[in-house]
Amino acid sequence: MALGTGAVLGIAAIGTGIYFLIESLGGDEEEAAPAPAPRIIVKQRPEQQPEATQDLGFPAFATKNTTRVAGVDPIADAAGVALAVFPSTGGVNEPAAVTLVRSDDWQGGLAAASLVAPPIGAPILIAGPNTIPDLTQDALRVLAPEGTAETGGRQVFRIGAAPAVGGVRSEDVKGSNPAEIAAAIDRLRQELTGKQPDHVLLASSDEPEFAMPAAAWAARSGDPVLFLRKEAAPKPTLEALKRHRGVPVYVLGPPSVISEKALAGVEKAASGVKRIGAEDPVQNAIAFARCLSCGGFGWDINDPGHGFVIATGSRPLDAAAAAPLSGSGSWGPLLLTDDRDEVPAPLRGYLLDLKPGYLDDPTRAVYNHVWVIGDEGAISVGFQAQVDDLAEAAPVSTRSGGRTAGPPGTPENEGSVPGKR
Repeated sequence: MALGTGAVLGIAAIGTGIYFLIESLGGDEEEAAPAPAPRIIVKQRPEQQPEATQDLGFPAFATKNTTRVAGVDPIADAAGVALAVFPSTGGVNEPAAVTLVRSDDWQGGLAAASLVAPPIGAPILIAGPNTIPDLTQDALRVLAPEGTAETGGRQVFRIGAAPAVGGVRSEDVKGSNPAEIAAAIDRLRQELTGKQPDHVLLASSDEPEFAMPAAAWAARSGDPVLFLRKEAAPKPTLEALKRHRGVPVYVLGPPSVISEKALAGVEKAASGVKRIGAEDPVQNAIAFARCLSCGGFGWDINDPGHGFVIATGSRPLDAAAAAPLSGSGSWGPLLLTDDRDEVPAPLRGYLLDLKPGYLDDPTRAVYNHVWVIGDEGAISVGFQAQVDDLAEAAPVSTRSGGRTAGPPGTPENEGSVPGKR
């Protein structure tokens, strides 16, 4: 499939009736006009809303504090995110390159997120095992990467066994297992940037829901994601760590996912290894987002005024698809849910802790914004509504004795503003 113009990209949320339709003017390549700005058409099932409002699509598409990328699968989510981050119209530049990963290679997708970070800036698109889906082909045409010095002139980075794209300059990043592929991506980024990373992040190649938050940080920082097994450090990972000797190393996940035995092998190739994580995927992602006492590494998000991305742990490749949202715009960590309909208690507590507050003037407040990844089969509209409420800036009323009450329905906070420590 060669890149061209005249693309039509539809991102369908099957079963919910929500979809985006992004059009560019058609015709053959000689006659094609410049692509117009993306046009969003949103539809809603009649039984969910009154007929008069069903075509508006709210609140499923967006609420005042959330926006949904309503892909029925990671393929659609990746295409939607890439076009949201790189509109590639109205005189706005397209990305220099894109990264293509297979739909059955979540490890390759997570590791490839480091190529999203500047100066490379390559969003991730997803192919099938043997073919490139229409959504991905159309997104490629709209994005129309041309290659630059920062990408080594490459238009497409093809990860692992992803299908080839005809008519473009591509770089094949190969390996026989996740550790090899991740190490090869690390070498490629180092060659393109000409410098060592600031940190190295080690994640599980066996437990995807514990590894997912690594993609958001890699897109934000460019730090490589390398893989460990539960009881061992693979040889390609150890060799990569030796190339980065002296670079701080962080491990994402609890001992039940990456054992102390595996870390013992890592410590022979690297120094200053530090673990971040918790015993379930939801709290593990929160621990990484907080990243207290991480010494300049990690998000350190412990106050309001930030962006966030929420995905379900049951769709690991959504982490790679959504990674560009963490490396641009409102720059925020990936948080996870293990419940489609209710915000899990630890996640609710974290978002409440960061809830923006204001004393007198809401226009002088800071605000949170949350991207919701996946269609209603992944995360329900009810869940989204709960997140919207948790992200809303709330008034703070001062009472006698120096006590400050939080937003309605929340416990009083001793001398504090919601979201402040």
